[in-house]
Amino acid sequence: MPGAVFFGCTFIAFGPALSLFLFTIAREPLRVILLIGGAFFWLVSLLLSSVVWVVAVQLSDKNNAIMQKGLLIFGVIFSVLLQELIRFGYYKLLKKANEGLLAITREEIMPISVQQLAYVSGLGFGIMSGAFSVVNILADSLGPGTVGIHGDSSHYFLLSAFMTLAIILLHVFWGIVSFDACEKSKWWALAAVVLSHLVVSSVTFVNPQYEGSLIPVYIITLTMGIWAFFTAGGSVRNLKLCVTCRDKDFLLANQRPR
Repeated sequence: MPGAVFFGCTFIAFGPALSLFLFTIAREPLRVILLIGGAFFWLVSLLLSSVVWVVAVQLSDKNNAIMQKGLLIFGVIFSVLLQELIRFGYYKLLKKANEGLLAITREEIMPISVQQLAYVSGLGFGIMSGAFSVVNILADSLGPGTVGIHGDSSHYFLLSAFMTLAIILLHVFWGIVSFDACEKSKWWALAAVVLSHLVVSSVTFVNPQYEGSLIPVYIITLTMGIWAFFTAGGSVRNLKLCVTCRDKDFLLANQRPR
């Protein structure tokens, strides 16, 4: 049974992300490199957040419960702001690397569009964020403890997997919207990304009332997904063509910017 929980939750949390990687990124070396770069930049944000958190905790009164709760809230807000700042920095770095990418690929135009850059880097952010969010929980699912024995939810691992799935998808959507906002100087859209990220992170404070966090998180995920779809150039018409497998341009494995 513990093995079934482990593999089931792993599939829920990382199955869609793995599918996206295999079908849209794995066959393109440049995209793989950019995805690894996105994952690395998220790790940098985690490292810096951890350093600030450790210093703040060491300088605080550990016996003061109110202060420790305040530090937790501060840590979440600081981490979110730092992640979005790192995402912006990665965007600027990719823009500066245009000439280098052209030299490597020996082509006259960029081999990957800004929308694709945003998607790949966002998936890198999401996969690494999801891995650090759920890896310890998955390890605990193998036992020997029993979840819910003290009245807590017996679906803790399952709910954690669904939360991780939402976070991974959100990073993809946030990446697409934020890169487009930076490209077109839509600072209100960039502010909306940061605000939605703060809301998603903040609602987890209501746990273990998981319905109070999962429902709003998935509402935000759906909203950001629709926004990202239209931001990337999608429309109802080409969505219908894609679903019916009639959009040949969309189905090409090696797309190039139009």
